[in-house]
Amino acid sequence: MNGFEYIARILRQEGTEWLPCYLSNPVIEEAAKVGIRPVAFRHERGAVMAADGYSRVSDGSRFGVVAVQAQAGAENSAGGLAQANADNVPILVLPGGNPLDRILVRPNYVAARSWETIVASAQLVTRTDQLPDVMRRAFHALRNGRRGPVVVEMPQDVCDEPMPDQAAEYSSPVTSRARPAASDIRDAAAAIGNARCPLIWAGGGVLSAGATGELRELAELLDVPVYTTMAGKSAFDERHPLSLGAGGMNTTLLARRWLDECDVLLAVGTSLTDTPYGQGFAPGKTVIHNVHNVEEINKDVTCSIGLAGDARLTLIDLIEAVRSDVAEEPRDTGVRGRIAAIKGEWLARWRPYLEDDGAPLSPYRVIGELNRCLDPEASIVTHDAGAPRDQMVPFYVSGSPHGYVGWGKTTHLGFSIPLMIGAKQAMPERFCLNMMGDAAFGMSGLDIETSARASIPITTVVLNNGGMATYPGGFPTARETFGVSHMQGDYAALARAMGAEGIRVERPAELGPALSEARRRNAEGSTVLIDIETRFENSRAPEKFA
Repeated sequence: MNGFEYIARILRQEGTEWLPCYLSNPVIEEAAKVGIRPVAFRHERGAVMAADGYSRVSDGSRFGVVAVQAQAGAENSAGGLAQANADNVPILVLPGGNPLDRILVRPNYVAARSWETIVASAQLVTRTDQLPDVMRRAFHALRNGRRGPVVVEMPQDVCDEPMPDQAAEYSSPVTSRARPAASDIRDAAAAIGNARCPLIWAGGGVLSAGATGELRELAELLDVPVYTTMAGKSAFDERHPLSLGAGGMNTTLLARRWLDECDVLLAVGTSLTDTPYGQGFAPGKTVIHNVHNVEEINKDVTCSIGLAGDARLTLIDLIEAVRSDVAEEPRDTGVRGRIAAIKGEWLARWRPYLEDDGAPLSPYRVIGELNRCLDPEASIVTHDAGAPRDQMVPFYVSGSPHGYVGWGKTTHLGFSIPLMIGAKQAMPERFCLNMMGDAAFGMSGLDIETSARASIPITTVVLNNGGMATYPGGFPTARETFGVSHMQGDYAALARAMGAEGIRVERPAELGPALSEARRRNAEGSTVLIDIETRFENSRAPEKFA
């Protein structure tokens, strides 16, 4: 057994079922031999992003694994790794490597060194007898510490060598979960229990810890509103009377009111990173900060009480402390009525856009139809970067955990197609839909063919407005004289040419039937693209809550 065969057997032992990849990499063949299904994407970045999507909806129980070739394949992967690293998504990345005697020779690309700033952990295999330790460290890093891409670079001349007879046996590492000190938990429970205007801010760590039930229990016990970050969207059912919705660059009026007015903010499962793709709040509040990685506490936000540890264990301890010292039974503070009133005011302001029956369609009308047509308990929905993100995050109503996948501390056009392919692999029983603009389609549209060829059926909605709506005023001369932001395409026809189903929508009355047809065809195993003629409508009009 050589090194590549050994690595494949470890992947199988760790429960790996599929391997997004781009050829060539010897571990792909060895993985196939042990029953792991390789799926070739049209580019390395797409393969990395599919592994990312698989990890995001797996509650930390399974990890996406991706294989790419040395040199050019590793170079092309960096964008996808940066996205996973920014959002703390654990994936195992297996690039091929240069021969050892060429590692430091220019211009050879050494992934383990070149990727240092965009991964959580990187190792280079230099002897096959190291592999048990290397793979144990890799899976430990996936399960523990700061989450992100974990790299094992595999030089071919090394991994072609046989495993030595005296090599140690592989031992699968366990997950170690930390919880905050009891005294800090008591202080936090007292602070939020006695607050004049408390707020819970929930991030993606609630989803990855499987803590959505505990989040709801604490919110209902204290009668406290819940706001979710873009990464945390679907951690709290947005149909719940305590939900304020989610925020990225844009958010709801409800969220903005409580972010401005709260005196105590309990942040759970979130880094509280200062990013242009998220909301902020004024200094001077009492901030209780729970996050898995203690290095995130007091990074961008002044913290009053730090609760370093697993989000689920932290919430369990907070619930117990609240019941002991603050409120044995759920409170009724009257806050639900205020939330309902402000939500009614906000939706009344936006209803003309969400129900607009004009043609070409408003993108908000598309989102309104998604809310009417999709079952949030049986769907996974995501945005792409740019205007679709800014329009969807406040207005699409998520329900069950992972029913919406929010992403974007960095913001790559084209992420949503491979992300949904990975999500569909993790939850094949769900209807998986991504919404993107025509510019984003240009970045990953060929992976519609990957979805069709691999029989991993997803639905892609393309908002076809012939331009880049996120950048309306930055270059008027270039746009008006040379058409720099104009683009064109019949994306439904392109989908059909790639073996998928293509549906063209030009009027609002066609949208609901198109979504129903997409669900039916996905259930039958066909990939679908819905090409919607939309107007050039900026996501920041008519107003932005930020």
